[in-house]
Amino acid sequence: SSHSLSQPEREGMFHRGPGLNLTSGQYTAPIAGYYAFSSTLHIVHREPRRKEQGRRGSRLRVLICVQSRCQHNSNLQTVSRLESSGDLFTISVSGPLYLQAGQYASVFVDNTAGSPLTVQSGSDFSAILLGV
Repeated sequence: SSHSLSQPEREGMFHRGPGLNLTSGQYTAPIAGYYAFSSTLHIVHREPRRKEQGRRGSRLRVLICVQSRCQHNSNLQTVSRLESSGDLFTISVSGPLYLQAGQYASVFVDNTAGSPLTVQSGSDFSAILLGV
């Protein structure tokens, strides 16, 4: 079964730095070049009351994608195992991405667990121009 990528409900809350649009949760490149992206999310994971067998191996992917094309090769991603329920855990992704002028990058959470996640305040997303 395919899981669609969805942005955290309160995504705009954890962006800082120039060039970030806080309402859309996107970073738009002012000029073409390589940018160093970094995002750290503090996430609370709540398991549904009834425990389902086979859910133990659920994973959480956090991606930084260009133009929302997460299936495309040009993305950064990290995968974390969801060990225990109810815990606050931190997941980080970082690396360089090439953006054309006017292209945007944004953070996505791919929640294969299907259980509710809350992105806490204190999470962040940043972009720095490395060079053209």
